[in-house]
Order: sequence, then structure tokens, then C-alpha cells
Amino acid sequence: MQKLGLNQTLQQKLSPQQIQFIKLLQIPTAELESRIEEELEINPALEEGKEDYSSEESQSESEYDQEEGEGDGDNYNDDELSVEDYIRDDDISGYKMVGDGPSEDEDKEMPIASGSTLADSLISQLGFLKLDERQTNIGKQLIGSIDSDGYIRRELEQIVDDLAFGQNIETNAEEIEKILFRIQQFDPAGIGARSLQECLILQLERKDDTDPAVEVALKIVEENFEEFTKKHYDKIQKRLDIDDDLMKQAIHLITKLNPKPGGGAVDDVKTQYIIPDFILVNNHGKLELSLNSRNAPELRISRSYTEMFDTYDKSAKKDKKLKEAVSFVKQKLDAAKWFIDAIKQRQLTLMRTMEAIVKYQYDFFLEGDEAKLKPMILKDIATEINMDISTVSRVANSKSVQTEFGIYPLKYFFSEGISTESGEDVSSREVKHILKEIIDAEDKRKPCSDEKLEKLLKERGYPIARRTVAKYREQLNIPVARLRKEL
Repeated sequence: MQKLGLNQTLQQKLSPQQIQFIKLLQIPTAELESRIEEELEINPALEEGKEDYSSEESQSESEYDQEEGEGDGDNYNDDELSVEDYIRDDDISGYKMVGDGPSEDEDKEMPIASGSTLADSLISQLGFLKLDERQTNIGKQLIGSIDSDGYIRRELEQIVDDLAFGQNIETNAEEIEKILFRIQQFDPAGIGARSLQECLILQLERKDDTDPAVEVALKIVEENFEEFTKKHYDKIQKRLDIDDDLMKQAIHLITKLNPKPGGGAVDDVKTQYIIPDFILVNNHGKLELSLNSRNAPELRISRSYTEMFDTYDKSAKKDKKLKEAVSFVKQKLDAAKWFIDAIKQRQLTLMRTMEAIVKYQYDFFLEGDEAKLKPMILKDIATEINMDISTVSRVANSKSVQTEFGIYPLKYFFSEGISTESGEDVSSREVKHILKEIIDAEDKRKPCSDEKLEKLLKERGYPIARRTVAKYREQLNIPVARLRKEL
């Protein structure tokens, strides 16, 4: 027998404008222009404009209406249609706000890095080999299998299958390996290796083979690679029967090799330089914050569309075709208005968030001293500006600020608080800075263990547990003591 029951659930739905705002808030300045261009293309009721805006409007910080424009255009009510809703001065005049940067740089192109790819370079070098068409196609298949860091991680037997199915070329691993050996002689040195060990060997083989240090380095990598990776230098030195000086030279030679030979090549996609979302200037001891001018292009509601709406407002409202036309116009006007309001709210939220961060970390922004950073979490800023933590998180994770000391991602300024022995709260970033100083100054022949680092930090007034020391060390990408050992 089936039982019937009544369940009550609570759901929260976001309005279309809220969703629009969240999406716009997350994107950085570099992507904002293309997003606005996309909206301009799909909505004829939205257009660019550079009309003057009133100071009264620029001072406005009105909250955006969450429910506005949610009606279905096909079931509109005549009483809801008012042209006045779409031709208010603030909509026509755009939405430049206090805090927006100077507009003269708005149309300037930002520099981008471009160049030939790693694959282009290798295929060009392939052309200098005297290969027949079949061998050339195998060579191109191998080059296509090279990862961006310069390695071939695909098994040769799999490449045999690729050639058979993709190009109808029947071959075997031995033939492919012969061509691979020739590609491994290309620049950059170490390219096409199948492992780190092979990559290092390829680079060492190009060194002066009359140099004793090169000969020892090759023996270390070829015959003692596992011990080398674990830094068991004493075992290697004893096995090879060499003195300290020659061992040092060989190890130094190996550590200077490039473990990622493909890493220096320019990627297939053009790389855009970082465009800061905020610009912070120290004007004679007073910090002045502004939005990057590229953050706020001028937008407005199309006059022609509002005039179409006005025409309908003055005409007979019983014509079915006219109602359908005006329904379409209303939808486009609503969408344009939603978009402008979401951009306005984006600008306001960005400024309020960054102003709160600057206020909180004022001493750092004055001097650029990392030790001046205060412990600060997302909740601190969210409470200050009376916004949700998720909103602050979206801003912090995707935005950056240009200062006199460089460009910083906003998440750089957030860190946990740690109490010192004196009872003062300090940023975990400050503790990491001190930890790095200690490790940089240690005797590399006898590097400090995490337990030793814990004691040294406590001596400086930072009572940190050993597991926390290990966590901070890992976050700084610093290996354990055994792997920091040098001869």
C-alpha cells in the first residue's frame, strides 16, 4: 500500500538580474570588454554612448531592484508599460561613477605577447632532416605528441596505433624510436624525452665530453639517478670514488639543467598581460583609489527603442501585431536595463570591497612592507561593507590592484591570524616570511628539520606547531630538509 506524505521544503531562487550581477562580478577587467561587446551584439536596445552624466547621478548608490523586469513579455499588462521607466536620465547618460579612472586610456590597446609555438619550431627543424614523406609524417605525429613542457608521455605502441588509424601508416615502435632519437637532437636541448632522467641525459650529452665534471654528471644521472633524486650524495661519491670538489661540480652542473625544456616556448594561445581592476596611488601620504577606466565603458538604453515604446504608448492598444512588436521591444529594453543595472552594481561592489581592504591594510599600502599586513579574512570585509561572504570571495578571487609596489591579486591580502607570545595578532603571511628568512639563512650542508624550524620560530616569538610549520613550508614550495641539502 502506497503511503502519501506531505514534505515542506524551502528554496531560494535568484532573479535573472541577480544571476547577471554574479556572473559580471566574477569576471576580471580583461574579459569585461568582450562580455559587453557580446551583449551589444545580441541586444539592439543597448548601445554605447559618451554623453555627459550629472554629478547627482554619479553620487548615487541606489540598491538594485531584485524583482525588476521579471515579468513575461508575452503576458504584459498595459498598466505596466511606461516609457518613463526606460528614459530616465541615469539610464540615458550611462553609468560612470565616482572612483572610475581617467577615460583617455579607454581605447588604448593593451600589449599582448605572441610568437611561434614549440610545435612550429620543431616542425621547422624537422624540415632540415632528409626524410621521405612517410618518415616526415611519423615525425609530425611524434611532435604532436609532445606535451607543453617538452616531454612525450604517450607510449610508442600507442603512437603506432595512432598512425595506423589516423594516417593509415603501418609501422612499429622500433622505427618510431629511430625518428624520435633524431627529434631529440632538436632545440631546445632535452626536447622529446620520455622521462626526467632521459631529459637530463640528452642535455648532458651536448656538453663538452672532455670535461671531467660532465663525465661524472652523466654517470650520476645514468647509473645513480635514484640516489641522486634522494640526495644521497655520500653514497654516490663513494661508489664513483671521486673527491668533494669534482662531486660538487657535477651536482652543480646537473641542477642547472632545464627539467622542462618546452616550458620556455610561447603557448598556442596569445597571453594577455595582467590588467589590474583597481589603481591605488599614494598622493603625498594620502591613498587614492580608482577603478581601472577599462572597467567602465559607457552604455545606455537606445533612444530609438524608447521612441518605439513611446509611439505605442500614444497609439491604439488593441492592435494584435502592434502588441507583439511592443512585447519584443519591452523584452529588449528590460534586458538592456538589467545589464546596465548589473554593471552599475558591479562597479559599486568592487569599489566598496576594495575601499574596505585598503582601510584594513592601510599601513601595507603606504609602505609595501609585507610585515605590515594584518590578519584579515573574508568575513572581516563582508562585515565592514554589510555584504555576503560569497560576494567578497568572488571579488577577491578574480581581481587585482596596481600599487606603487607592483600588481597584487586581492586574495594576497587575506590571511589567518596567529597570536604571538606577546599576545599580538600577526598575519600568517608574516610568519611565512620569517620562516623563509630562516630557511634561506640555514647551513645548506645541515638544513633545519621542521622540528628545528619550530624551535627557531618560537625563539622569535611565534609559537607555531610543527605540523603548521610543515604546512607553511609546503605552501612556500620549500622541500623537506633532506632535499634542501647541498654539498
